[in-house]
Amino acid sequence: MELFSLVSPQELYLSLVVAFVAGWVKGMVGFAMPMVLVSGLSMMLPPNLALAGLILPTLVTNSLQALREGRTAAVASVRKFRVFLGVGLICLLASAQLINVLSPKAFLLTLGVPVFFFALVQLMGLRLTLQAPSVRVEAIVGAVAGAVGGISGVWGPPTVAYLTALNTSKKDQMRVQGVIYGLGALALVVAHVGSGILRAETALFSALLVLPALAGMRGGLFLQDRIDQVQFRKLTLLVLLIAGLNLLRRGILG
Repeated sequence: MELFSLVSPQELYLSLVVAFVAGWVKGMVGFAMPMVLVSGLSMMLPPNLALAGLILPTLVTNSLQALREGRTAAVASVRKFRVFLGVGLICLLASAQLINVLSPKAFLLTLGVPVFFFALVQLMGLRLTLQAPSVRVEAIVGAVAGAVGGISGVWGPPTVAYLTALNTSKKDQMRVQGVIYGLGALALVVAHVGSGILRAETALFSALLVLPALAGMRGGLFLQDRIDQVQFRKLTLLVLLIAGLNLLRRGILG
């Protein structure tokens, strides 16, 4: 079987466990699945395979999250954040082609630095706030999210920073994140079919991670529905900080 030319049975089993944990975290805070997957999988697998592995679970779970309140609400979110999505898409497709020229350490640091910095600043109480949506700020954040997302498969931190700055409610933030990440995941599929990261054997590996990710997400959603806005925000930032530290460790120490 071609899959086992990429991963051993033991590595596959551990990958399924990582996918379950990633789904659980996503269910609780609405994001961080790619970060948990890429950091967890990169502990035992090459970074390119870790990136391929996160693509399909991310696409499926974000589609479900985006549509949790119905198609009408999802479409309204697309219209509201069309600048973010448009600019992010262009930057994602462009940066994805750089994946084959980056070293593994550069790959991990590219992801770890913005994740860690954002979480640390927010936990220190330095909150960025916007009184109203800004087309310029939205375009800049979308560009950063897309550029980082194309290289690493992760565009959550800039997105969460923008939504937090707008004081978005927990319910709306969960839906908007699902819409943005879902469309981003779809673009990621297209981008990495082109880059060669997602091909027959790596797509099979990614597909096998979908079911444990969905199972974990269901458990996380059960808890997410029972925590208030303040707890939700603190939990979100804690997840970001831990993920960022791990990626920095991997990027610096190998």
